[in-house]
Amino acid sequence: MSKLGFAAVAVVGLLLSSARPAAAQSGGFCQLSGTANINPGLSSTDSTFTFTFSGALSSCQSNVPSAPTDGTITVGQVIVVNGLQAQEPAATGSGSCASSSGSGIAIASWNDGTTTVASFTTQAVGGAVNLAGNVVAGVTLPVINPQPGQPTTVTVTTTRYVGDQLQGAVAFQADPSQCAGSGVTSPTVSGAVGIGAAQ
Repeated sequence: MSKLGFAAVAVVGLLLSSARPAAAQSGGFCQLSGTANINPGLSSTDSTFTFTFSGALSSCQSNVPSAPTDGTITVGQVIVVNGLQAQEPAATGSGSCASSSGSGIAIASWNDGTTTVASFTTQAVGGAVNLAGNVVAGVTLPVINPQPGQPTTVTVTTTRYVGDQLQGAVAFQADPSQCAGSGVTSPTVSGAVGIGAAQ
């Protein structure tokens, strides 16, 4: 494991202790895994960038008996809403491989048919990312190539964890050689996220 990767794992271990309390009163605690796409790639030089994400929420635990056990989560992807293709906004950020921050909107689609829309921020040190945010009422997205008579926008509405908060810790693989060269563009991401009522 690279020194950067080891540091990321160490920081994530510390951050996980802050991920569970958000879900302690009522909510869920899930494993997160997926792939991010960063443009331009993170390098050793500070810059602004956009990023997207597509992943899975799995092995979810909750003190709510009817809570879902898994789902998917997306940022900046093309999704289908009411039979129409719509574009999620990409998240934005600034910084370098050493440290960066970002913000965006994520949509979680749970296996019981419910949906959670969250506004989030990220704070990264190396490959370790502290994730925080709030569940929002919904988000309006532009429809891709709407046909005559079709709406030009659609709204995704939160139907689970309304008004709750999220907190998590994730790590991504930041190869030092990529940081020093062309940049980290498609890192795999894994970690844990809690969603629930604030204490």
